[in-house]
Amino acid sequence: MTVHPFIEAEKQAGHSVKRACELLKVSRAAFYARRNGAPGPRAVRDAELTEKITEVHETSRGSYGAPRIHAVLRRDGDGCGRRRVARLMREAGLQGRRRRRRHRTTIPDPNAAARPDLVLRDFQPDPTGLDVRWCGDITYIPTGEGWLYLATVIDIASRRVVGWATADHLRTELVADALRTACRSRRPDGPVIFHSDRGCQYTSREFAILASEFGVRLSVGRTGQCWDNALAESFFATLKRELIEDRPWPSRAAARTAIFEWIEGWYNIRRLHSSLGYRSPADYEAVLAA
Repeated sequence: MTVHPFIEAEKQAGHSVKRACELLKVSRAAFYARRNGAPGPRAVRDAELTEKITEVHETSRGSYGAPRIHAVLRRDGDGCGRRRVARLMREAGLQGRRRRRRHRTTIPDPNAAARPDLVLRDFQPDPTGLDVRWCGDITYIPTGEGWLYLATVIDIASRRVVGWATADHLRTELVADALRTACRSRRPDGPVIFHSDRGCQYTSREFAILASEFGVRLSVGRTGQCWDNALAESFFATLKRELIEDRPWPSRAAARTAIFEWIEGWYNIRRLHSSLGYRSPADYEAVLAA
């Protein structure tokens, strides 16, 4: 960047650089830095932060916005403000992925037995409640071979996906496999509440028998009320925003492999959750176990 010609002319004429800078409201430090072609300390720091921000953004597969990137930098000892991170992301052309609305897959059974809502929209993390309250839902992923359906079981306390299953159908077998996996992998010490919507898979007699065998109490929200199962809905929104909508899926096998890697290698282990104080589910559970 060139020096202002007026200041340079004043300097060559033997006049006061200080006075010329005052007239143009330019600091003498800026004048000498520009004359020497050397960036100032703030510019150097911005360049360093931008490099680190870009690295974190790439590690998150392009999903992290300013709040999570700021949390990572602060955790790693790179103290700076969130607004500065947001500014540097804009200047670098980086942005996180935003949530999109998803279609509903719930098909209620009007003849299903009545069940209570044992969660009542309370999805706050509970440091004493691992494997006490779970929730789950079903979503779909379009592939070149047709729909792939995904059922989940999520620990409300830690946000960890403790069980999941995929299939090319929406039969009760799908949600039963997800619950069976959760119970066998976590082996809860006491009874667990499993909360879902009123889809016919979750209100079926087959699912009730399976839940009873594992000591699971079933809970359901109201029909058409997405907030009654907000945590499960939020998980699917994150999955689709960060993975599914990122590319076309040629086959069910390819989509399932990607889902496995995303859940088990990223979401459960490394992805930061604002509701957990910007910790991953695995880190949160490790802190509780310490």
